[in-house]
Amino acid sequence: MFGLFEQKKETDPARFWKDYEEKCGEKVLAYTLGQYLSGWDDFDLSPRSSLWGLLIATSGGFRFHHFPHEGWIQALSRTSTGGDPPKERTLFIPRDCLTSVELKMETSLWKKIFLPHSPRLVIRYGDEGGELVMETDQKAREIVRALSTA
Repeated sequence: MFGLFEQKKETDPARFWKDYEEKCGEKVLAYTLGQYLSGWDDFDLSPRSSLWGLLIATSGGFRFHHFPHEGWIQALSRTSTGGDPPKERTLFIPRDCLTSVELKMETSLWKKIFLPHSPRLVIRYGDEGGELVMETDQKAREIVRALSTA
């Protein structure tokens, strides 16, 4: 009955990243969690939805990987209305298409107090000046460093 008493499988992070590297064929250099905000046409989101996933710097470029999930209430609701299950979403920007990578953090003390928001990872790419924006944490500095070095 809904697997309530099933034991969850233990996941080894080192094994996960090794499998991920094998799957994409690139070395993972840095990663953190983040929320997609804007800049990728294939991610058409409603204003109230959010898309969280892994922000990953690899030897080949930048990757965003959203792993879908839904709670049992959403699953019951979806099956009763005939909706589609959530889908995995990924994006990849090759290293040679990246024009700049920066982590924007608020520096004004007043804005930090009265208008706080998380750091934003801003990735500019392509000849047409595409700009990808992700909300993240300070650990994204490692991603900036990894993608900024040759």
